[in-house]
Amino acid sequence: MSALFEEIKPYMDKGMAAKAALTLLEWDQETLAPPMADEWTAKVVGGLSNIYLESLVNDDVKKKLEKLQNEREFSQLSVIEQAIVKEWENVIQQLDPIPQKEYQAYTELVARAGNIWAKAKEKNDFRVFCPYLKEIVEYKRKFAMYRKKARKDRKIELYDILLEDYEPGFTIEKLDSFFEEIKKELVPFIQKVVKKGSKKNYRLPRAKYNIEKQQEFCKWLAGYVGFDFSKGVLGESEHPFSTNLHNHDVRISDHYYEENLESAIFSIIHETGHALYEFGIDSEITMTLVGFGTSMGMHESQSRFYENIIGRSESFWKPIYIKLQETFPEQLQNVPIEDFIQAINRVEPGMIRTEADELTYSLHVLVRYEAEKMLLSKEIEVEDLPGVWNEKYEEYLGVSPDSDKNGVLQDVHWSCGDFGYFPSYALGTAVSAQIYKNMQEVMPVEEYLENGNLLPIRDYLKEHIYQYGKRKNTNEILEEMTGEEFNASYYIQYLKEKYSKLYDINGE
Repeated sequence: MSALFEEIKPYMDKGMAAKAALTLLEWDQETLAPPMADEWTAKVVGGLSNIYLESLVNDDVKKKLEKLQNEREFSQLSVIEQAIVKEWENVIQQLDPIPQKEYQAYTELVARAGNIWAKAKEKNDFRVFCPYLKEIVEYKRKFAMYRKKARKDRKIELYDILLEDYEPGFTIEKLDSFFEEIKKELVPFIQKVVKKGSKKNYRLPRAKYNIEKQQEFCKWLAGYVGFDFSKGVLGESEHPFSTNLHNHDVRISDHYYEENLESAIFSIIHETGHALYEFGIDSEITMTLVGFGTSMGMHESQSRFYENIIGRSESFWKPIYIKLQETFPEQLQNVPIEDFIQAINRVEPGMIRTEADELTYSLHVLVRYEAEKMLLSKEIEVEDLPGVWNEKYEEYLGVSPDSDKNGVLQDVHWSCGDFGYFPSYALGTAVSAQIYKNMQEVMPVEEYLENGNLLPIRDYLKEHIYQYGKRKNTNEILEEMTGEEFNASYYIQYLKEKYSKLYDINGE
């Protein structure tokens, strides 16, 4: 470690400690905190956010980082230190242009907004949440403008600046091209599948599935996929999510509906996929600026890989379906595994993203992507969102949301200020298909699954993705792992092959 890096490392350590405390508060707010705590806890969040900002962005840090980026100084750093310096510079570019008071006010706002969103969803009334969302959007526009003014590239779109926070390198231009390819290739195919749906869409029995038994099975299922309960916690929240303090404290949540068994099952597999990423990060870099998943797209590739490519396959369920039947004998004892697989892969364009089938999922993301672009460019305002939302659902999915709860209020992300996040879901889903194609070439994936042996799969992903954290970006990881950068054609090919087989539409 260079002497200069040694001098700034305590700043990073303090910032990471504040971030860990913020993560713990976020977890508590979503899972256990009493409903009246928000206003008071928000002040704590604001104070901790200030400590985080002051620790990582101050004059001493900026001066020393500038020296460390000198070619001679930089060459003396270890590979990990070089990665930290690069990421630290990114953090400064994100936060330095934003006035400290405004940053603290914003963090306090989003700390309160999550509970307001939950109340609005419960009341099925967007008007309850609208004033808070309007204020959040105004902050996001303002912060993006501050950052734009600090850059040399003054022509950059505000939304592009926000996209960088979640998937660097994937601009509006690239995402527009990606989504156009999806619309061109998948929308006509989806129409073929939907046409066949009445004959092939088997459903699980309409019955009540005891919540306590769901919780018991989902906890077992998380462990089966690879969740380490000696380093992790499973809770319950309105919207399932995952978070972590470091690679030895990873937390996930689930939500349970008495009449919807599939929701809890695939949510827990999804969140476990996220957790495996964080468990797998090298201990040498955890609790540093590069000790997290490299991007939200790559992170979502892991959750979507486990949820869909693994979790909806017959090979995965062959060794464990009997346990699900034994958990719910009255409902499932007469349902053969073939019907179960058809049920969990049925295609039905619907209103809810998290319940969406694998084939239509990215169209849900497209709605949010286009709405965010319109909001940031002021083509629409927050008050217009419910109408725009419903129109786009009708256009892309052929359904019209029947309520705010099932429409514009269904996702928690905007209450957290996560504008630019949603495209990562579609990118990650496409990346997962590219990774799966590579994995099939290097190991007998289906054989491992049928034998109930997921360890080789986890180890392979840890070796090629997880351990690096932010030391490598998405395209670098993909190129080293698969031989090429991001390529959406694998995703389209995967979906067409899978659903042509399931719905008997080959040759049509």
